[in-house]
Amino acid sequence: MERLEMMYEGKAKKIYATDKADEVIVYYKDDATAFNGEKKGQIEDKGVLNNAITSMIFEMLNENGIKTHFIEKLSEREQLCKKVEIVPLEVIVRNVAAGSMAKRLGLQEGFELKTTVFELSYKDDDLGDPLINDFHAVGIGATTFEELEKIYAMTAKINDLLKEFFAKQNIRLIDFKLEFGRYNGEVILADEISPDTCRFWDATTGEKLDKDRFRRDMGNVKDAYIEILNRIKK
Repeated sequence: MERLEMMYEGKAKKIYATDKADEVIVYYKDDATAFNGEKKGQIEDKGVLNNAITSMIFEMLNENGIKTHFIEKLSEREQLCKKVEIVPLEVIVRNVAAGSMAKRLGLQEGFELKTTVFELSYKDDDLGDPLINDFHAVGIGATTFEELEKIYAMTAKINDLLKEFFAKQNIRLIDFKLEFGRYNGEVILADEISPDTCRFWDATTGEKLDKDRFRRDMGNVKDAYIEILNRIKK
């Protein structure tokens, strides 16, 4: 597999073309950002850790019938993935109130929600990825109601699989965000699933094992990412 020119660089990853038109190489960086890019920094080996974590989780999802863009892990920092047209939405899945939702709704962090909450945000850094509803998403042409129904169905199944997967490692899946892409006429899971995109709490102690340690200057960020990787490798 030959890596060609860089097609795109985001906050956490670079995307490279390959000698196959429908495949790309995803390179994971050590750059860390929070609050829509207002806070920036570097976390040593974050790219290595997130690539390993995401690769293992996507392999598990693929094995359980979730169609994803992931093909294989190529190296410490690189994955081979299907080239998708990204749906310009993030689906935020909240099992427990935390972060911006807790602040926005005046809830205590850790409040057990009566049902899992799905939120949509419109992917636009200049606008701060604003929260929108289904009608906004369809109205601005980001998706269709039919596609959104498929995305929500996949999201519910992914949430069930992830909660069970992490519970076995004594990890509470508090919330996480997903991105989807279009590939050969169908919608599939894209992007990553890692401590960058999820809130993980130790199920016994409540210790935060995710990017909140960077957001909130809690320290030991790399150690938290290593802890997640070590647990899911068992």
